[in-house]
Amino acid sequence: MTKDAEIDMKEVELREMDPEKQPMTGDGPPAGGEKNGTVKVKVPDNEVTFTGLSKEELMKVAGTPGWVRTRWALLILFWLGWIGMLAGAIVIIVQAPRCKPIPEMNWWNEGPLYQISDTEAFADGLAGVEARLDELNKLKVKGLVLGPLHSVQPDMLATLNLKEMDPTKGNEPALLAVLEKAHKKGISVVLDLTPNYLGSAPWFSPSDLDDVMEKVNDAAEYWLGLGVDGIKVSDFTLATNSVDWSKFQATVKGNLTEETKKRVLMGVVENVSDVALSELVNTTSVDLVLSDLLSHSNGGVQRIMAMNTLSSQQRSVAWGLGAAHQGQLSKEATTPALIRLYQLLLFTMPGTPVFTYGDEIGLQAIGAESPKMVWDIEKEPVEAAAVNDTAEVQRKEYVAVRKWFRSLSELRVKERSLLHGDYYPLSSSASSLSFLRIWDQSERYITAGLELPETATVKLATDAALLVDLIVTLDKFVLAPGQAVLLQFP
Repeated sequence: MTKDAEIDMKEVELREMDPEKQPMTGDGPPAGGEKNGTVKVKVPDNEVTFTGLSKEELMKVAGTPGWVRTRWALLILFWLGWIGMLAGAIVIIVQAPRCKPIPEMNWWNEGPLYQISDTEAFADGLAGVEARLDELNKLKVKGLVLGPLHSVQPDMLATLNLKEMDPTKGNEPALLAVLEKAHKKGISVVLDLTPNYLGSAPWFSPSDLDDVMEKVNDAAEYWLGLGVDGIKVSDFTLATNSVDWSKFQATVKGNLTEETKKRVLMGVVENVSDVALSELVNTTSVDLVLSDLLSHSNGGVQRIMAMNTLSSQQRSVAWGLGAAHQGQLSKEATTPALIRLYQLLLFTMPGTPVFTYGDEIGLQAIGAESPKMVWDIEKEPVEAAAVNDTAEVQRKEYVAVRKWFRSLSELRVKERSLLHGDYYPLSSSASSLSFLRIWDQSERYITAGLELPETATVKLATDAALLVDLIVTLDKFVLAPGQAVLLQFP
């Protein structure tokens, strides 16, 4: 085959090749006379590659004394480190302080109770109560105490109907609506079934006691069946003399399982000493006892003595200023500073605080009539509108007191020292008192003290000059008359 024929055959092969595999060609001959697409690579004659040690060589090196000693040293260090960490963990666990077990807490021990004795004080009665449950929930209220709501004429046993509601106080559908919404908010509802609440004696006469107790028991069973979470009665010491008292207790507490919410039997007593009250708590098996000890106690010494006597029974004791008489706190605390002082005292004392409606804003009670509840206090006056200066000052005071109340309630709910902590008295006099609340490794709290640590942090104070989180030196600390302070120290 001639040279020209060989060139023609190569051109045919190039045309038959995949275009992607064809060499790139230009319009003219490549420079230097070389064919386009041709790459010349010079391969070195002697290329050196590292292939590592062979198995025989590796085993020979690994068996040398130096490597053997190194491996043993590393192995010993590993196990010594592991054993040391294990021993350290055991020492930490053994020496770590044990946490105290949380005591048994019922829902009525977890926050304040809010008492509404007169539903007519609310706009729209029970419907108005239902409408304001969102605001009560913001105050961390755990229980709502309603009534009495049943129908009775003063001192007339014949007209007593504990299963029928007084039309002026509401009706059953409205009460059921309150129950439903309250339970959704996590608020329990207690119903006051004090029989002759409008008369001179709560249980009529001693000769009528057994008949009245039977009616109370039947009514309790009825209302508890509709979803009420507890029953309250006044002057319960007289009721305990009835032959049906134990039956009444069994009705309220019921045959509950671990999954069933507990019901509370709440009793109110008046003019009873702290020692007598302690005995009642131990002997009557009432879940929560509310007394008027704070109202008739004279000075800090008597109040400290009452707390000393009852502190160990704090989960069965309720405190209120005016609440036992179903009156406002403002009847006894007659100035804004005193209202704040007693709110602070009630929230930090060992026991359940009980407030009457309006206490959260310092609502003033005038005369014997129940005051109308005031809402929408956050609403500012319309600009350029005529403003009653006195009313505006009162509105701002309501806002400030409620803010104070809410701060205390939130603190009470989250701090174990205040919720169920141990109580220690510090000092007291005719015009002052102080005590300490402690729980295990939680923050500790002093309410208005004299024998204090060197410094402490202000958490809440009625005195505007004592700012929150201000660190104060307590050996020079002066609390003005009518003022209160809550101090914290690590």
